[in-house]
Amino acid sequence: MIQCVSWMTDNKFFNSKVALYTLLIGCFVVSVSMGIRQTYGLFFQYFETDLNITSTYFGLAIGLQAIVWGIFATIFGMIADKYGSNKVVLLALITYAFGIYSLGNLNSQGFLFQINLGILVGIGLGGAAAPIIVPTVAKHFPNHNRAKAAGLVTASASVGMFIYPIISNTLFGSYNWGNILNIFVFILLSAAVLSIFLKEPEINKTGQSTEDVNQSLTAAFREAFGYKSYLFLMAGFFVCGFQITLIATHIPNYVIERGLDGWTGAAILSLIGLFNIFGTLTMGYLADKYSKKILLSGLYFLRGIIIILFLMLPASNILAISFGICFGFLWLATIPATFGIVAQVFGTKYLAMLSGIVFLSHQFGSFSGAYLGGYFYDNFGSYDYAWYLSILLSFFATLMHLPINESPIKRVATA
Repeated sequence: MIQCVSWMTDNKFFNSKVALYTLLIGCFVVSVSMGIRQTYGLFFQYFETDLNITSTYFGLAIGLQAIVWGIFATIFGMIADKYGSNKVVLLALITYAFGIYSLGNLNSQGFLFQINLGILVGIGLGGAAAPIIVPTVAKHFPNHNRAKAAGLVTASASVGMFIYPIISNTLFGSYNWGNILNIFVFILLSAAVLSIFLKEPEINKTGQSTEDVNQSLTAAFREAFGYKSYLFLMAGFFVCGFQITLIATHIPNYVIERGLDGWTGAAILSLIGLFNIFGTLTMGYLADKYSKKILLSGLYFLRGIIIILFLMLPASNILAISFGICFGFLWLATIPATFGIVAQVFGTKYLAMLSGIVFLSHQFGSFSGAYLGGYFYDNFGSYDYAWYLSILLSFFATLMHLPINESPIKRVATA
């Protein structure tokens, strides 16, 4: 473990103060955006009683949010690559805050629920979460440190995912759910102010090739979609989205259905956030030393095994806690290696856009996991079919990563 974090004290890790400031601000932004997102499942009981929201309708909102998030991550990525990320992140956080405020204060029933939690929050996440922040930070670091930097940002998201469910569960005893959302609004706006100071690196300070610098957006897009490994990476990341959103959205209700205490769901989500810190830092370290595709393949295989054990073993609080710990270690550990492959293969000029497109695939998976989980439960009285599908997808992703070519693309310079 000491080896995994010793690089943070290495004087060569930060090549400028701008890199340090960008990393710190990026870490805070993703801890807020992802931390708040981790609490939605805990609010479901209040949405159900106060807003008449069914499990299917809630899953639809989370699924819609995932698709909007993915679409805007791609759009914001294009804008950030051309004009800078600070403008994108600022706009996204303000939109996110407005969506949360409207959800808690404007009687968000029916279609308004979908607009606020699905569309507005989805737009906010599109510009204030990992697909934009990780590339923004990663551009400040050379290739041999890039996955480590991505691991730090992702670990910060994990810190938020650990803290915010605990905060929410504590505040439920003293405040109504609308007031808790107002607290979240204040935190989001504070992050928006800090995002103004996000900076872009100078060209060629992080090892970009001349061909990378001169490449057009259209050429980058065609190149990526003509490269089979990029498509394999997208297919694997679809599975990641399916699994984590299925769990984040439906695990609080699932554990109750299995006869466990209500606090168990919050404990699982918090433990996922806590152990995700160690998982992402470890993956960031390993991904700069070993084959990223092999690490990803092994990670998805382990996810499948963990889910199988969670379903087969007798329900208990100890089992639930163990699941949170084990799955937490693998939760967002996909990000440093996945985005690291994109940067390693295609360079950094259009990293935010190309990462955003891969993330869009992830979000189609998220929509499927959130919606199908609610659909299966409302129509069959059980989440089991969603879990079975998740297991099959784990082994599909295990195979999809093996043929990926991690070598940088060789481009012919044009006059």
